[in-house]
Amino acid sequence: MKVVIIGASFAGVAAALEVSNRYSDAEVILLEKQVTLGYIPNGLHLYWDKKIEHLNDARFTTREQLEKEGITCCLHAEVQKINIDKKVIAYDYHGKEESIAYDKLIIATGSHQLSDKIIGGSEESVLKYKWYDQAQAALSRVKESQRVAIIGGGQVGVEAADLLIRQGKKVTLIESMDYVLFKYFDKEMIHPITRKMVEAGLDVRLQKTVSSVSMEPDNTTTVVLGNETVAADAVVMSVNVRPDLDFLDNRIELNADSTIAVDCYLRTSAKDVFAVGDCIQLSGPGEDRVYIPVINNAVRTGMVAASNLIEPTTPFKGSLRTIGTKVFDHYIASTGLTEAESAFTGRRVKSHRQEVRLSSYENAETAVLKWVYDAQNHELLGAQITSTADVLEKINTLALAIQTKQTIEALQQKDYFFHPSYVNMVSATNLVPWIGERTDRDES
Repeated sequence: MKVVIIGASFAGVAAALEVSNRYSDAEVILLEKQVTLGYIPNGLHLYWDKKIEHLNDARFTTREQLEKEGITCCLHAEVQKINIDKKVIAYDYHGKEESIAYDKLIIATGSHQLSDKIIGGSEESVLKYKWYDQAQAALSRVKESQRVAIIGGGQVGVEAADLLIRQGKKVTLIESMDYVLFKYFDKEMIHPITRKMVEAGLDVRLQKTVSSVSMEPDNTTTVVLGNETVAADAVVMSVNVRPDLDFLDNRIELNADSTIAVDCYLRTSAKDVFAVGDCIQLSGPGEDRVYIPVINNAVRTGMVAASNLIEPTTPFKGSLRTIGTKVFDHYIASTGLTEAESAFTGRRVKSHRQEVRLSSYENAETAVLKWVYDAQNHELLGAQITSTADVLEKINTLALAIQTKQTIEALQQKDYFFHPSYVNMVSATNLVPWIGERTDRDES
């Protein structure tokens, strides 16, 4: 069985390793258009944060590691066309036209940053650094810049703002919504971080939409947002991403947002063709199918598609959009439904917010947790955590609780270890209704 995988980022690599592990007779070929392999998309942030010494160290795998598992890696191989009748892929390989037949095909081509609505979004001073060569160019540009404008207040934008402020740059963060990180947090949970941003010197422009970016004769850049402008030496583009799918056979069905339509086994409309990662929609926190391009989804979908190559046995469980990071001296994490987005689901929810001590010591650090749950059956639907202590791993426990449909009553009785140095009387991930002030006490 010849399995061809288009794309060698997280989804493609996870799929390749799972295929190699499951099917001893499989020939696995990875086609990757980049000239490098295994680059971590936020590698530049790791470098700025001094977590790695060289940008090239931002790798999650190497060619040697994959080839040791029997996986053939073809780099600088850009797919031009798929013929689903003949089961043949045409691709450009180092400037030469090549083709390869497949028995099973997994499309894992990832995504690119969407800036089509911003005039001048392709200017040299507008930095996108998802790929290694882009990150190298961005690194040089930022070193030479004193004023940096960041378009987009999601996780990538806020992380970049924190890291650049710490380098002494004058930074402006532009977000079209009325608060940052709105996909993952409710407004009151993110307010302390917003306050910390402003105290650190970040110029935060909320409810502003960028219409154009233009280079000036003096090599500076003007960012236009409504009647306002921001002058910068460099602009970081951290807006939404969209899939890279120009090569698709036009008989493969797409969703309205141009992602590939798949079933719960990640099969496309074409026989023996699967799609994973940033190419597809997933069932999301609100139970609708939505586009959630995050790395944990890429890895999990890659593994699930590989498990279904022969027979459809393993449905994908969906995404809770679980994230965690540290920004402006706060560890923040979120999973599942926010209270704000519940209004668009038709599901009636309640919430409980509490501040908990993280150990039994009198001067223990604390964390603020927000629980979002079904108003009728009390099933946990979402959770958010913020703290100056590292509590990121706790969000994984809460994500599992949501996946397994635990109620808040069940979470009160969740077993946990006790040690006074690490846990207070009650574990932080055990909901305690008598800690904190209920915000829903007067609701019927």
